[in-house]
Amino acid sequence: MVDPIIRYAGDQKMRDLLRRYACPVPFHTVRTRFMGNIATPQLDASPARMIESFWGGALPEFEDTNAANDLFQGLLSLWNHLTKHQSRSRPFRLVREATAPSLDDLRRLCQTRTEEIEGFGVGLFGADDDEEIALPTRAIQGMARLDEIDAEILGFARVLNDSAQSPTEGEIAETLRQLKALTRTAETEIHAVLLACVRARLGARASHKTGSPTIH
Repeated sequence: MVDPIIRYAGDQKMRDLLRRYACPVPFHTVRTRFMGNIATPQLDASPARMIESFWGGALPEFEDTNAANDLFQGLLSLWNHLTKHQSRSRPFRLVREATAPSLDDLRRLCQTRTEEIEGFGVGLFGADDDEEIALPTRAIQGMARLDEIDAEILGFARVLNDSAQSPTEGEIAETLRQLKALTRTAETEIHAVLLACVRARLGARASHKTGSPTIH
């Protein structure tokens, strides 16, 4: 558990920190990787290991210990900030950025959403994805739906990138409407996965204390 005294540095501060240290993972994906790692039932999951994975396991060079602490404290404050979404009353939201009904903005939104959804899976299953984990039924269903949404958005992106003829204003507006609807569905499924995993962890702890079997 991250120390709750660490105050969240804020989205812009986090973007600046990640940019300063040339993080290969964009801020919106850092958020969902953290969210997936908060949800995961893997016993060895930790924010420190996930932070290292952002740079491929090899952290950037720091000028001094203060610079290293600044980066880690900022990222840990983000992790701590995201743990509030383990409550039913505080659902997780994907990033919201100004999006005009234009081809370039649609392409950027498609890329952002697929990176967010896939990032959640990386956080949930681990950066190496080489270990099977047991998920409760609702979490399995939620991840299956997220895979479907990811595939739908990738389909939009292929059409936008490969079409020999530019889409009309009406087609762009309709695609944007569908992307917004898929965004809301993805948020619902991510939160459902998180809540299901939280319930499973609580059930496992209760079972361990009483000696009764855990039901998934």
